[in-house]
Amino acid sequence: MNESEPKYRIRALHTEDTITVYQAYRPAIGGPAARDGRFPAAWKRDRMTWIKPSFLWMMYRCGWATKEGQETVLAVEISREGFEWALRHSCLSHYQRGLHPDQADWKRQLRRSPARVQWDPERDLHLSPLPYRSLQLGLSGEASTRYADEWTVSIRDVTPLAHEIHALVRDGDLEGAARLMPEERPYPAGAELLGHLVP
Repeated sequence: MNESEPKYRIRALHTEDTITVYQAYRPAIGGPAARDGRFPAAWKRDRMTWIKPSFLWMMYRCGWATKEGQETVLAVEISREGFEWALRHSCLSHYQRGLHPDQADWKRQLRRSPARVQWDPERDLHLSPLPYRSLQLGLSGEASTRYADEWTVSIRDVTPLAHEIHALVRDGDLEGAARLMPEERPYPAGAELLGHLVP
């Protein structure tokens, strides 16, 4: 591991205008979403949805696209403007002494916020935890609707890529697997975006 890697940082595939996040769905949702470039009517806009900028954290969560209901992995390219709106309107998913005056204040923030943040251990190619954290962003209410209907630029099915990388890891070819990985770089998010979200 890079010793200079900070504990809390957003690492993502991003361009000047967009950031790519990952989700996994059953084929009945994932297939139409990738085909049409937007989420189908069966995708519930009134439920919380979690997006993950880390490809390997998504692989950990969905078991390389083998877990039931998570067989289709989507790379969802969204506008940076939308992503940053969600961060500004986020609350940490758990109470953190020092960030929140008290538990009651945190609970009030949580009720008001259309987005919430969790920091989970980043993963290596074996899906083992690393000593630094990866962002998960939960979207509900206004944020979930905006994600599906305003922020989404493109949706790609990256399940074949997940299977290909997993096969290389199983065969012990970590270099080959690493070459196929999405190029995740530090995302430019300073205190204005993360100051209220970093313990």
